[in-house]
Amino acid sequence: MIELDDMRCFVEVVDCGSLSAAATRLNISKSVVSRKIARIEDLLGTRLLDRTTRGIAPTEAGLEFKSRSERILLEYEETLEAISEHSNEIVGELRLSVPLAFGTRHLGPVLASLACRYPRLKVDASFSDRVVDLIGERFDAVIRIGHLRDSSYIARKIAPISSIVVASPTYLERNGTPQSPEDLTAHDCLIYTAALSPDWVFQSGNRKISVRPSGRLRTDNGDTTVAWAVAGLGIAHAPLFLVNEAVERGDLVPLLLDYPTPEVGLYVLRPPGANTPRKVRVLIDALVENVSGKLNWADWTYSRD
Repeated sequence: MIELDDMRCFVEVVDCGSLSAAATRLNISKSVVSRKIARIEDLLGTRLLDRTTRGIAPTEAGLEFKSRSERILLEYEETLEAISEHSNEIVGELRLSVPLAFGTRHLGPVLASLACRYPRLKVDASFSDRVVDLIGERFDAVIRIGHLRDSSYIARKIAPISSIVVASPTYLERNGTPQSPEDLTAHDCLIYTAALSPDWVFQSGNRKISVRPSGRLRTDNGDTTVAWAVAGLGIAHAPLFLVNEAVERGDLVPLLLDYPTPEVGLYVLRPPGANTPRKVRVLIDALVENVSGKLNWADWTYSRD
């Protein structure tokens, strides 16, 4: 009998185009993936994959098997979802992609609570600032921070998020304190490369001011940006939840408080569909309960009145 895990493995191999990439995504060894594929081909009595120097490609039979496997796996997940509605149990796996800095600060306890409450729920959380392909990489949900682009994904806003411009006292002593957003062009700015826009945007009354920051240090990780700012290497633009503690300790100084930055949102995105899977619903409820009021708190922030 061909097992569901073998079907999942085969689908991943075709989507990834290689055994090693599929093994990485499934968190198993390449040899296990190879044995699963060989077992399927042996049971079916036909070759499903062509192996070339460029990688792996499905045969005609392989394409047919992949299509039918995907339908079977979807039907299985829908069956588990339907049955779970009649009980307090949630059975299955929640695959989730989370921004790294937000995840390490706020999501661990939320997922731990879900795991305790639903012992038959498997959780596979990927902590990365990389913008993932929600559907192509088979995530049940992704958490994103920013202004959402138009897409077919279903979005639920969890909380607003404010950002602030900060620098260390030592940096300001050496380089002076910017008094307006335009002054930033004369400073070393720390560039967060995973931002949806390269510009830093500020509000002055009804007017928006956009500044294109420049600097010699660039990273796709928010925690690294804040660490560089604390070390006196430049000015950072970061969410409040990343810099609150450093400001309270005196390691960072908030700047340009008369020029607030537009709020963005913390969102949970899921693939299109009329009904939200229960495992995603309980995630959303837990985030609203545990996170929504914590991200913008600070005694020293500017007023948005």
